[in-house]
Amino acid sequence: MERKEARLRWIVCILLIYSLALAVPATSGYAADAYPSRPVRLIIPWPPGGSNDLVGRQIAAKLSERLGKQVVVDNRGGAGGVIGTEAAAKAEPDGYTLMIAAAHHTVYAPLNDKLPFDPLKSFTPVARLGSGPNVLVVHPGVPANSVKELIALAKAKPGQLIFVSSGVGGSLHMGAELFKITADIDYKIVQFKGGGPAMTDLLGGHSQGFICSLIAAQPHIKSGKLKALGTGGRKRSAILPDVPTIAEAGLPGYETINWWGILAPAGTPAPVVARLDGEIKAILAEDEVKKRFLKDGVEVDYLGPAEFGKFLERETANWTRVVKKAHITLEK
Repeated sequence: MERKEARLRWIVCILLIYSLALAVPATSGYAADAYPSRPVRLIIPWPPGGSNDLVGRQIAAKLSERLGKQVVVDNRGGAGGVIGTEAAAKAEPDGYTLMIAAAHHTVYAPLNDKLPFDPLKSFTPVARLGSGPNVLVVHPGVPANSVKELIALAKAKPGQLIFVSSGVGGSLHMGAELFKITADIDYKIVQFKGGGPAMTDLLGGHSQGFICSLIAAQPHIKSGKLKALGTGGRKRSAILPDVPTIAEAGLPGYETINWWGILAPAGTPAPVVARLDGEIKAILAEDEVKKRFLKDGVEVDYLGPAEFGKFLERETANWTRVVKKAHITLEK
């Protein structure tokens, strides 16, 4: 009898343990592991040295301090960012692979319908870090000192003005095409293999205008070698506070900015995303980080996961419209 009761008690204990195990949420493993329990990889889908790399490395260093684990930078350049982005999209969605995304991320889909990933569906937004408006600059020899005067000049000389850009499908090219569409003007856009050669052409007086990154144009604006007619953000840039936005200077509705954010593979657990978002928000609130960003032409411009996701959807829809209307295709 005693043996039978002991066996019954043993069965009851086993059933109790099993029922408790079933009651534990699946995501509790992340709490038990005290995420992160090992180094985190931050993929930057561009070579070292560019703005994506500068922003990414600053965030990686700060995030390492706050997480207590090393955030290792992994530069995966190639194919216009596609190689690194694909690697991030196909990584295990466990919070140990993140990616720096920039403005070009929302131009992938409209330009290429054969991508090995979906720019929106393959990722979980974590946080937007900052933004930096593009700036409309012209050569000093151009007889226009405002956005309105430039538009009037372009309408008086349709197709005769030459704007330079840094490659088909990039954010600078998109900014130039959007300017044409919004202002209802026509000018020729000459593509160069990078912003450097494009800037050299403009400085030499071989072309008239360039919608480029503020960080690249700033020294030439200060030296008087270029005239800044307007910046592309919704508000004036803290770096060039005396220069109006293109929208307020005569082209309502125009906006084109560079931005940087953190994405994770789709399916990354919500508690992990929330932890990362909280740490990033705290990092961006630091005065030291704000000053460093501003020095590199970037203004802290935080958005949380939900808001960042909506921003990505709007930007993708906007550039899809521009690509179709301007009949832009990738060079073969």
